[in-house]
Amino acid sequence: MQYWYNTKTGQVESEVDDKRARSADLLGPYGSEDEASRALEIAREKTERWDEAERENDDWDNNPFNDRD
Repeated sequence: MQYWYNTKTGQVESEVDDKRARSADLLGPYGSEDEASRALEIAREKTERWDEAERENDDWDNNPFNDRD
């Protein structure tokens, strides 16, 4: 079964929930209710990892011609 975290209500919703919120208000799907309940924490962790990866790859555009004035 799949689960979503509703960012407006803070509640976990399942795929069988007839009144599941519209997708703009949901994070997921997640494989378990517990995982969905940690959606904000999981999103924060992923964002931190992506931010760190970008900082480590800070010189991705090392073409000197792009630095000309």
